[in-house]
Amino acid sequence: MLDKVLNILYLSLFLITPFIMAPYTSELFEFNKMIFIYLIASGVLFVWLLKIILHKRIIIKKTPLDFPILLFLATQILSALFSIDRHTSFFGYYGRFNGGLLSIFSYLVLFYGFIENFAENRARAGQFITGILKVSLIASLFVILWGLSGKLGFDFSCLLFTGQLSNSCWTDQFKPAERMFSTLGQPNWLGAYLAINFFIAFYFFLKNLTNQKFNKTYLTTIFYLILNFAAVLFTRSRSSLLAIFTGILLLIILVAVRPKTYLNKKALLKYFSPVLILLLLLILIFKTGIEKIDKFITISSYNKFIKSTAPVDGRLEQQPKLEQNPANISAVNVTGSSDIRRIVWRGAIDLGLKYPVFGTGVETFAYSYYFTRPIEHNLTSEWDYLYNKAHNEYLNYLATTGFAGLTTYLFLLISVLLYGWKKIKYQISNIKNKDQADNNLLITYLLISFLTILITNFFGFSTTTINLYFYLIPAFLLVLGERPVSDVYSRQLTSQRLSLASLTLRRKVFFLFSLLTTGYLLLFFTRYYLADIKYAKADKLSNVGEYQNAANYLTQALALKHEHVFEDRLSHVLANLAFTASYQDNKSSAAKLRRSSEAYNLKSLKTSPMNVLYWKTRAKNYYLYYQMELNPKDLDEAINALKTAKKISPTDPKIPYSLAIFKSLLAQEIENKGKSDALNQESLIEVEDSIKLKSDYRDAYFLKGQLLKQQGKTGEARAAFKFILDRINAEDKEARLELESI
Repeated sequence: MLDKVLNILYLSLFLITPFIMAPYTSELFEFNKMIFIYLIASGVLFVWLLKIILHKRIIIKKTPLDFPILLFLATQILSALFSIDRHTSFFGYYGRFNGGLLSIFSYLVLFYGFIENFAENRARAGQFITGILKVSLIASLFVILWGLSGKLGFDFSCLLFTGQLSNSCWTDQFKPAERMFSTLGQPNWLGAYLAINFFIAFYFFLKNLTNQKFNKTYLTTIFYLILNFAAVLFTRSRSSLLAIFTGILLLIILVAVRPKTYLNKKALLKYFSPVLILLLLLILIFKTGIEKIDKFITISSYNKFIKSTAPVDGRLEQQPKLEQNPANISAVNVTGSSDIRRIVWRGAIDLGLKYPVFGTGVETFAYSYYFTRPIEHNLTSEWDYLYNKAHNEYLNYLATTGFAGLTTYLFLLISVLLYGWKKIKYQISNIKNKDQADNNLLITYLLISFLTILITNFFGFSTTTINLYFYLIPAFLLVLGERPVSDVYSRQLTSQRLSLASLTLRRKVFFLFSLLTTGYLLLFFTRYYLADIKYAKADKLSNVGEYQNAANYLTQALALKHEHVFEDRLSHVLANLAFTASYQDNKSSAAKLRRSSEAYNLKSLKTSPMNVLYWKTRAKNYYLYYQMELNPKDLDEAINALKTAKKISPTDPKIPYSLAIFKSLLAQEIENKGKSDALNQESLIEVEDSIKLKSDYRDAYFLKGQLLKQQGKTGEARAAFKFILDRINAEDKEARLELESI
């Protein structure tokens, strides 16, 4: 019974996880998938503990990967302890969620849970792993079909979210007709997922070539491989294409080195070559989306079709969001993704060198990148985007967990690869029957699938669905590579019929403890999910100015789960409510709301003191307080908050820009002419600093012109406005009006 429950839990991970998404959470894809994985991991842990109780023995099997895993886990824990934000390091960055200590613990529970519960009978485990892989292929097939609906302009996701069978629910930045992302959330994430399943399908393809004749399985796998590869081309994911081509190259090398083991020459020419030809034909038809390659493979007869398949978007991946207020977004001067990656990677390397031992803390890149953010980033089309990952898994580990974390992570990867290769070599030299040959083939393709993850992670980062394969493929390898236990021992375990009634009091207490622990975990994750739904509602309401309802939802969210992201947002919402109450001359209510706003802001900063976003919130809040009472002290507090923010993020041009505004306002409030003139001069210095950080910063030049005009320096003011028209935007109406007014 327990084994059946475990089977269902593990199968559901591969069958259901890729499809889980919801329109009512703050993040449509990853959060929902992560919560589901947490729930499944809790279930696996409970069944595992229950088996320990019933079998009256600790079920912890030693594996060759224990030492690398323990080292990796130890560095992650130490990095979290020394983190700039321990809360984020434990739960993960709010918006990505995957990667925090809690998720790592969950994946390791799934890893060891599989080994402990399936390693006792390798024959049974091999059949179950094959079943899991078949389920994975079936799920990926439906993921592809779902994505193709968006490619054709009739996205099932929009039908699910809005009731409209179209692509209209997505914002203009994210067009599934141009770059398919299906239910995974981003094109590169979908591409990485499909690359893994591509080689899983190849395993079944080669496995069924032993009879060397066309059969149903052969045709089915060919159909899947073609559909999978076409879908990868539709994602325009360069890293996924590289992963697939690398895997195919390795396959060709293995066939050349060990032809009798993998595929004989006759079968290679008859069955394998046509597949490669079909894949190349797909490239000719659909193109790769890489201009340097596509210009050499253009066929004039397909020009019309090609135009409907857009090239790779120059921007780095941003997660799709449902359309709220459709607006056209200019694609002019879009910086190439490779150029932006190089800049972000340099910042990540500098961050790792600045915090060399344990980094800034697990999953803190979103906050710590500001510490070393290169100035060149300000001249890209994504200059004001928040980067929560380094877009390179290895550099992300370097930046957030230091050389200790990166070294142990690489040690773990190398250990998995070496173990897999060792088992392949051993089994090649000891193959005695077809079952052993199939087992060796399975290990080979699982290892290649694992390698695709390492390649796609080099140009991106791990996600929930990909991490399932990252942690469970090694578990599959370990189970398949181990020698089977004796039949007598195996029969002993499977024939035991134990019940709770036969347990001792001590074991009943342990069972109750396990039950309560699992119940607590399930309740915790449910509350976590409900809190996010409240937060998502509050976010939408605050964006349209419904601050009272937003505050109510945020308060409810905090009651369900403590999260400094909620506190930060509630702080600003209450500041807006205080301003509104003051405007309505309700002073007592305004004062109360202000005190609450200040309290929540201080709470968020106490939990995450190096979070530049929260210091910016503090500055915005005090600007609202200033508008309530016109007290210069509030402007002083806003300026002090921005000064702290400037120390944390020295290359952010928006900070000196805001300082220039606040200092100019403060200058108008001070009666002492000397101090007022000094503040006016400081405001000009700040705006110049902003321009130095971003030489094409239109708003900074416009503010500079206004400040100079205000101070009677009309000649310099004209030059600032003229610069906007000559060098930034010749159609800027505001700059032209200001220029004409001087």
